[in-house]
Amino acid sequence: MSLGTQAARNLATTTKSVPQMQGITPRWLLRVLPWVQAEGGAYRVNRRLTYAIGDGLVSFTSAAGRISVVPPELRELALLRSFEDDDALAAIAERFEQQEFEAGDLIIQKGQAADRLVLMAHGKASKIGLGEYGTETVLDTLGDGEYFGEQALTGHRDEWSFTVKAKTRCIAMTLSRQEFDRITLRSESLQAHLAEVARLRGKASNHKGEAEIELASGRSGEYLLPGTFVDYELKPREYELSVTQTVLRIHTRVADLYNKPMNQTEQQLRLTVEALRERQEYEMINNRQIGLLHNADLKQRIHTHSGPPTPDDMDELISRRRKTQFILAHPKAIAAFGRECNSRGIYPNTKEIDGRIVQTWRNIPLLPCDKIPVSDTGRTSIVAMRTGEKNQGVIGLHQTGLPDEYEPGLNVRFMGVDERAIMSYLVSAYYSVAVMVPDALGILESVELGR
Repeated sequence: MSLGTQAARNLATTTKSVPQMQGITPRWLLRVLPWVQAEGGAYRVNRRLTYAIGDGLVSFTSAAGRISVVPPELRELALLRSFEDDDALAAIAERFEQQEFEAGDLIIQKGQAADRLVLMAHGKASKIGLGEYGTETVLDTLGDGEYFGEQALTGHRDEWSFTVKAKTRCIAMTLSRQEFDRITLRSESLQAHLAEVARLRGKASNHKGEAEIELASGRSGEYLLPGTFVDYELKPREYELSVTQTVLRIHTRVADLYNKPMNQTEQQLRLTVEALRERQEYEMINNRQIGLLHNADLKQRIHTHSGPPTPDDMDELISRRRKTQFILAHPKAIAAFGRECNSRGIYPNTKEIDGRIVQTWRNIPLLPCDKIPVSDTGRTSIVAMRTGEKNQGVIGLHQTGLPDEYEPGLNVRFMGVDERAIMSYLVSAYYSVAVMVPDALGILESVELGR
């Protein structure tokens, strides 16, 4: 009776959208970081000289149920940091004994003789002490790779001032003071190293381990003023700009003939840049050289008390630094935190950032970031940070004014047309991320999502 719709569509104009991309995310890290110009492709972070010998996490190997300490990893101990004798380290590693504990077992008891170093190879344990009024309180939560009792090896502790109780099944590696003393007697290099450690610990320093600036205050009359100076690190860290690149190829026939109503080169480039920015954020979080998850100071890493991210855990995380400005978490971690708040009858506030409503905790924006990994066992991390150079926080690094710059820190360079009539464009993004002082960045680890 009339013209069909399918035939009529042959004469009609189709309305089209630009190419869509599911992989585009808010990229909150790139939004909230202040970006600093890095001339020469590098940024040097100068700090005051720190006498405190750093501490870290120890790694282990496992074979047929037998746990072994990786000898070079013993340098993560404050006592053995920068110790270069691999043979002595291997001898120390061989003397560790493996002990297993079930949930609820005491690993050490307050008041007993402090005569051994304990490394946590697997599991989670609570460090328990006495509160002000004699009641027990949890001082810390210990996880894989952490340790305690190091001072027992040097004879500076007579008895344990705390109790450590296993929260889950735990495997601990222990080294007695007697075994350590036997190795020390046979190793001249270890004796010299321990003497140097004792000398450094005798240096005056503040609670952050920085060389003390001597001052006089609270006195009256005429007295001799102390002389002082501010010492700097001899080898400050330099952050070099990293790069993410790709070659975009477009056939000249496509670019010449199929450019209406949308420019093919422009759309190809737009989606390519989106993919580069997504990879940039991933690298700034996960890269072992510059990523936030790998560059947080180990003293700024804490574990959850019970598994899921509770309000108590979040409070402890943000209390580790002054002026925490942003918290980054995987969307599943934010949902897990919401469940914990709901179970306690707590309803976090919201805040508008860049025209978007986000959840907050203690008025600190809780920003979703799917680049933070979730392990196969359902564990992830939550990142808290202070930002900006003036705040001594976390900053993003890039270089503007590049040749053929397309966006700040990103350029697109025409590479020519090959014999197949294919045009090539080199798309490059240059970036890095720097932590000005250690307490600018903190991580809540072992966050369980399934509980």
